[in-house]
Amino acid sequence: MNKIYIPEGYKPLLDAYDTQRAIAYIKQTFQDEFSAALNLKRVSAPLFVTADSGLNDNLNGFERPVSFDVPAVGNDAQVVHSLAKWKRLALKRYHFGIGNGLYTDMNAIRRDEDLDNIHSIYVDQWDWEKVITRENRNLEYLKLIVRAIVGAICNTNDRLHVRYPQLRTELSREVAFVTTQELEYMYPDLSGDDRETAFVRENHTACIMQIGGKLRSGKPHSGRAPDYDDWNLNCDIFFWDEVLGRALEISSMGIRVDAEALDRQLTEAGCDDRRTLAFHQMLLNNELPLTIGGGIGQSRLSMLMMGCAHIGEVQSSIWDQNTINECEKAGIRLL
Repeated sequence: MNKIYIPEGYKPLLDAYDTQRAIAYIKQTFQDEFSAALNLKRVSAPLFVTADSGLNDNLNGFERPVSFDVPAVGNDAQVVHSLAKWKRLALKRYHFGIGNGLYTDMNAIRRDEDLDNIHSIYVDQWDWEKVITRENRNLEYLKLIVRAIVGAICNTNDRLHVRYPQLRTELSREVAFVTTQELEYMYPDLSGDDRETAFVRENHTACIMQIGGKLRSGKPHSGRAPDYDDWNLNCDIFFWDEVLGRALEISSMGIRVDAEALDRQLTEAGCDDRRTLAFHQMLLNNELPLTIGGGIGQSRLSMLMMGCAHIGEVQSSIWDQNTINECEKAGIRLL
């Protein structure tokens, strides 16, 4: 179901031309800050993969990838949902060493996405992946990387304010860390999404950890594919969006599964049929490097820093007629 929310008295802070310039500035500045902080090199990445490779991200397990046949290859292809698995294979193929990593522009189509102020069927994000040691597979290392990412975001926001002083978004560098089980104890009567909102409203910059496995209540906080993040060592990064009055997820990331975690999570998720796929075979045979990685939303970061009310103000997509009509009445420019 599609939803649209118009904040009372909302007006864009930049005109159409400066909006485009600011988007370009945010993307270039953040890439520089982020790649330097995590020691990442830029690489090219695919828009689609073969259906039988096992490389596509299954997200929550119900989203349908956009598929098409490729007669010249004799196989079917799928537009990627994300590059969570492809990146890890790329690190092996490109011979990246420990402490080094890659990032890339990832463009995807998520056809089953419900549309609202922050969701589009078009996804643009920075996908990144970094080789780590087995000793790095712990929550303290995860927190270290989260703080580095938040620092790069805040540095970008500060530089943007110098360029466009009329922008007013203030971001906190202090990260509040919490596990999904702690959230359930704190807000037992709320849904997963509402727990996130309550916590981020109080803390403004938050990292919610350990997503995917069942909690004490017997239900998971939210869905997570079993074959890329270790559910004990992953997280989402949120900022409080003052314009929309809600928690805004900017990044989904985590320390990736090793053979033991993959074996456990495939069984727990009822996905043992994936064990025969080429990517999963490599993981179970310890043929891929240990890594940490994630995705950072480009359009979401832009709309947060620019104080936009709708993601369509910073990316070109397609929208239902009601969204188009309501945005036009409110003076919201959809690209």
